[in-house]
Amino acid sequence: MWEYTEKVKDHFLHPRNVGVIEDADGVGEVGSLACGDALTLYFKLDGQGRIAEARFQTFGCASAIASSSALTEMLKGKTLEEAARITNDDIAAFLGELPKEKMHCSVMGQEALHKAIAHYRGEAETPPEGKIVCECFGVTDRAIEASVREHHLTEIADITGYLKAGGGCGKCHGELQRIIDMVRGEAAPPLPRPPRLTNIQKIKLIEETLEREIKPALKQDGGDIQLVDVDGNRVLVNLRGTCASCSAAEVTLKHYVEAKLRELVTPELVVEEVRP
Repeated sequence: MWEYTEKVKDHFLHPRNVGVIEDADGVGEVGSLACGDALTLYFKLDGQGRIAEARFQTFGCASAIASSSALTEMLKGKTLEEAARITNDDIAAFLGELPKEKMHCSVMGQEALHKAIAHYRGEAETPPEGKIVCECFGVTDRAIEASVREHHLTEIADITGYLKAGGGCGKCHGELQRIIDMVRGEAAPPLPRPPRLTNIQKIKLIEETLEREIKPALKQDGGDIQLVDVDGNRVLVNLRGTCASCSAAEVTLKHYVEAKLRELVTPELVVEEVRP
């Protein structure tokens, strides 16, 4: 059984500001009855643009009710700019702490607040960024990554506590662990594939790389290089000066020229020398 602070118990047993504001300036709805938690937050501004009244309706556990009640108390007298800075951690701190398994209740309050402010400002609701990872609760990879990074989460159970992700069928647990590992630096994120270059773009980039990166280094040792042709991914060049007669010409060609072009142009390139 979870241990609740006296303040959580008080706001659960005696919730403040329950109800609807019929002529509310801002309304924010989050969650759904299907996933077990739902919250609607209302606020009304006074003539100075401060929140004069805040009310809520919620369906959920003791932590959900207490978090919603606490949030409405925290909002009173604040400007929208001040209100927008309230985080789920602030809500939990106001209550004297929440069990980590119930932190998603305070997250729900923060999300409802942001939606209510967006409603007041006439901002269109945008779909969540990223791809859905937890289909049971509709949580995206972007939301999970942000929560892991912001709250230093290290376990799948922590993510479930904050976002409910992973608390249903469990099929997303592998992806949740991958995100945790990525953020903690135990696994690097997949590298984005380089954009596909047109032939003209590739040739131009090869020429620029030769002029800017490769030729100056070769000229320091009395050598030089000339681009002869580009045939698909084959780069045909002619070594000049000391490079032409150097016994290490093949090493220079492959381990410097080719490596540099692969790094800065495209990794498929192969450099070959042609004799005049």
